[in-house]
Amino acid sequence: MATTRDYYDILGISKSATAADIKSAYRKAALKYHPDRNKEAGAEAKFKEINEAYEVLGDESKRKNYDQFGHAAFQQGGFNSATGGNPFAGGFGGGPFTYTYSNQAGGNPFEGFGFGGGSDPFDIFESFFGGGMGRAQRKPMYGLEVDFMDAVKGATKTIEVDGKEKIIKIPAGSDEGTRIRFTDFDIRLSVRPHSQFKRDRDDIYVDIELPLVIAILGGEIMVPTVDGDVKLKIRPGTQPSTMMRLREQGVVRLHGRGKGDEYVRLLVKIPEKLTRQQRDALKAFE
Repeated sequence: MATTRDYYDILGISKSATAADIKSAYRKAALKYHPDRNKEAGAEAKFKEINEAYEVLGDESKRKNYDQFGHAAFQQGGFNSATGGNPFAGGFGGGPFTYTYSNQAGGNPFEGFGFGGGSDPFDIFESFFGGGMGRAQRKPMYGLEVDFMDAVKGATKTIEVDGKEKIIKIPAGSDEGTRIRFTDFDIRLSVRPHSQFKRDRDDIYVDIELPLVIAILGGEIMVPTVDGDVKLKIRPGTQPSTMMRLREQGVVRLHGRGKGDEYVRLLVKIPEKLTRQQRDALKAFE
């Protein structure tokens, strides 16, 4: 699942909408935000969201599950559909530089976006409109794998396309599935995982081991962020798994202003070996 917004709100309909109402709302919204027609910032993300909503509400079985359980019906480990599967599972595969045509079987430029069974928003759109809406104009889609920090901070890459070198500028804030448009082809990014940072849209998550003494008495520690280490004050009596928020220490928003946040989870480190003096001190404390 890629969005947490209400699917009915996305399509601008009520929960009592009929199947015909859903189709009519989808037709209007999809045409309005199709990236080939709407060049405004955020139109492509809106188009994906509209197709995700229609994929669920346009299917009687999925709609029933959604009405009963909401987004939890499609989350990993949540209330699964009647088939027992997750309709929004899947991930991007391939080497560091792969090539597909997005209109061929198996060539899905949005596989990592979260559509079930490898569904492509453009395939949903074109199947709805009978395949006559711009499929002939679909450009070749290339897949490019980049490092986590290159996606976060931005980078310039030189690649070879059809025997010619092309300079690709990766915009700061890019993520898995980000599309970079060119005149005669598109690039879809796949991002390698980071050894320490985890990312959720514009937010960064990191686990930090906290010494027991600092957890009890308080103090200061250095915490890594995507922009370098920062000092973090720890209050006395900090409990294990406490989550602390560092405002605007996350990722630059690709289609907006400002940055996301970083969330630091403090994992209190319990010493495995103690000296006799330390043991006596703990016993005295007890």
